[in-house]
Amino acid sequence: MVILTGSGRAFCAGHDLRSSGLAQWVDDPDLGPTYRSRHHMTGMASIPVLMRQLPQPVIAAVNGAAAGIGFSLALAADMCIAGSSAKFVNSIHNVGTGHELGMSYLLPRAVGTQRAAEILLTARPILAEEAERIGLVLRSVPEDQLMEAALEIASNILINVPLGVWLTKQSLWLNQAAGSLEAAIELESRAVFMARSTEDAAEKRQSFLEKRPPVFRNK
Repeated sequence: MVILTGSGRAFCAGHDLRSSGLAQWVDDPDLGPTYRSRHHMTGMASIPVLMRQLPQPVIAAVNGAAAGIGFSLALAADMCIAGSSAKFVNSIHNVGTGHELGMSYLLPRAVGTQRAAEILLTARPILAEEAERIGLVLRSVPEDQLMEAALEIASNILINVPLGVWLTKQSLWLNQAAGSLEAAIELESRAVFMARSTEDAAEKRQSFLEKRPPVFRNK
């Protein structure tokens, strides 16, 4: 289980316009600025994909600003909880572009195409209450209850078979692009067959009958 949150007042404040804009971890002196920027973008762009590929569910607990790349990271999480101070902003416009890291793919799937167009093109901030109302986040909570809310969801997931959780997450996101209902069901059926044949699945069934917490061993 992964809970992604910010340290301090912001979840992720985005790009610092006062910096050079060059990634410090791209340190090849032989690269020109365009190649260096491409290296930078390729590395950054892999993050939302890797978040979706993780076997563990990712819960974003957004405190304060989720701006620019921070907005993309919140969208890429499997679930998102907003504290009362949360503010989602497509601040990519401030660096002269308009979107990145999957925003144009992820946001319409969360809030619908027209609403996504308005949010991306105007770059107006979305506060916590509106974010919940339009489906951008699962729920908004008082700031001092943010981690408690995220941990409650995590606890409810952790009582389920680990392989089943992983395969359910995989089916959920892969089936967003499924070509048909039949294709989606076929993927789910394979996942069911794999998960139910594990020792952990037997432990889950037994613990349910005995009304006790399951003890999983990843077998």
